[in-house]
Amino acid sequence: MAEYQFEEKKSGFGKILFWIVLVIFLFGGVFFWYKYYFVFGEGVKSGYLNYAVKKGYIFKTYEGKIIQEGFGKGKTGTFTSYEFEFSVDDAKVFKQLEENSGKHFDLHYKEYNGTLPWRGNTKYVVDRIVSMK
Repeated sequence: MAEYQFEEKKSGFGKILFWIVLVIFLFGGVFFWYKYYFVFGEGVKSGYLNYAVKKGYIFKTYEGKIIQEGFGKGKTGTFTSYEFEFSVDDAKVFKQLEENSGKHFDLHYKEYNGTLPWRGNTKYVVDRIVSMK
């Protein structure tokens, strides 16, 4: 008695669906990397440290604010100060900031396109202290 072997054909729909899902995941991964991990800019900001705090409900992050020298002109008849709010990703840097509140700092930061809850509340992440006076 002869046995027949049937070859299983993959449907064209299955292949197309596989490639569509793969492309969606690749685009999603690239978008996530660009939004949250691509460093958009770097720089140094100078000013007097207003506060340095550790806060958060689930993810405890280091946050701070420096007041830059000078005043800007806001709405008619008002003045606004230059404030720079930032997050800190290194506990050693945060400790140095916390112990020297009120002093003048030059802080190097990286600017990202988006925020992540475990990285901080701002797009600006201070990674080192350039100088302290």
